Amino acid sequence: MQITETLNDGLKREYQITITGDDLEARVSQKLAEAQPEVQMKGFRKGKVPMALLRKQFGPRVMGEAMQEAVDGAMQGHLEETGDRPAAQPEIKMVNEDWKEGDDVVVSMVYEKLPEIPEVDYKAIKLERMTVTPAEADVDEALKNLAESAQNFATKKGGKAADGDQVVIDFVGKVDGEAFEGGSAEDYPLVLGSNSFIPGFEDQLIGLKKGEEKAVEVTFPEEYGAETLAGKPAVFDVTVKEVKKPVPAEVDDEMAKKYGAEDLDALKGQITDRLKAEYTGAARAVMKRKLLDQLDEIVTFELPPSLVEAEAGQIAHQLWHEENPEVQGHDHPEIEPTDEHKSLAERRVKLGLLLAELGQKNDVQVTDAEMTQAVMTQARQYPGQERAFFEFIQQNQAAQQQLRAPLFEDKVVDFVFELSEITEKEVSKDELKAAVDALEEE
Repeated sequence: MQITETLNDGLKREYQITITGDDLEARVSQKLAEAQPEVQMKGFRKGKVPMALLRKQFGPRVMGEAMQEAVDGAMQGHLEETGDRPAAQPEIKMVNEDWKEGDDVVVSMVYEKLPEIPEVDYKAIKLERMTVTPAEADVDEALKNLAESAQNFATKKGGKAADGDQVVIDFVGKVDGEAFEGGSAEDYPLVLGSNSFIPGFEDQLIGLKKGEEKAVEVTFPEEYGAETLAGKPAVFDVTVKEVKKPVPAEVDDEMAKKYGAEDLDALKGQITDRLKAEYTGAARAVMKRKLLDQLDEIVTFELPPSLVEAEAGQIAHQLWHEENPEVQGHDHPEIEPTDEHKSLAERRVKLGLLLAELGQKNDVQVTDAEMTQAVMTQARQYPGQERAFFEFIQQNQAAQQQLRAPLFEDKVVDFVFELSEITEKEVSKDELKAAVDALEEE
């Protein structure tokens, strides 16, 4: 077996691997000899099938296996000897396509190697962590919002029903003059504007007073769940029995208990903790961006062109779909990455390789518990389909990697934070918000 370098250009490497016919023949003979004791064929006892017959029957398949094993072994041995780490799976091609049994096998192996990542003095990195102390006014505002969410409704004396009001109604729905199952109710509380009824129903109740009646004409949507009603016009005879206006809940111990707290002071404590967590998370995002900006500026190394090209294409494709949300599939013209896309791709590839190298050298690991938590968090976005989502993740390596990658990156970033020199800076909520908004604009 012989390996000859045929290209050495930047990170791109190409080698020619030659496997002699004698080597292949020896591999085939060994495989057949190992299999012979277990082979049974008509007319022969187990293990007594002649080698010539075995070769005729199984030779081509065994030759293919031997060839594949020889090439894989040569490639693996070469990578171990050189220390090269391919940026992607090496491309293997047969050179002598007119090969016949007995000839040497000549294949080419092409790949881009990952670059050598320079050492970085992370202790020399200086960062600033913004800190915000929740103000009493922020807690009071959160309590006010909770009170509005937990609102009650009080009788609206003599008033007309408006958007946001609650009307208590009796109604009977009819299609083609006949009442249908599930289309009637008494003393039904309906909040106007909640869009909980058929489109157009709630709008026609605005302006009505207690005691008034109205024939509400609507059409069931084409995609309505009941096939007997889908797309059909209907008339609902509605009687308004009461009109109520929304009244925010009192900010007291009773409201606190509705939200699972023992009393109002406990609820204030929970809100304060939540605000602290939100501010801490936002401040971390700002500091992470500053760290990545510094690393992008101070670290330089050659990037694998294939990785940059693939990343630029992905960025261009994603942004195109964000700008054309009406296009759901991928049946669209080819999207050519711009210089801006390529520049962003270079940054992402550089920082990705740098953080991956740092994490590997320092044995940064994503634990099973952290992965499970990430899967559970993601599954909550699919109510009612959590089990199916869990099974999908378990069976899909690519999906697992998509979840693991950001977890790994954040753990490496936290590792760098521990090495860096960080100073605390007390800021206002508005200053922190402005810093976060600036991240989204970049």
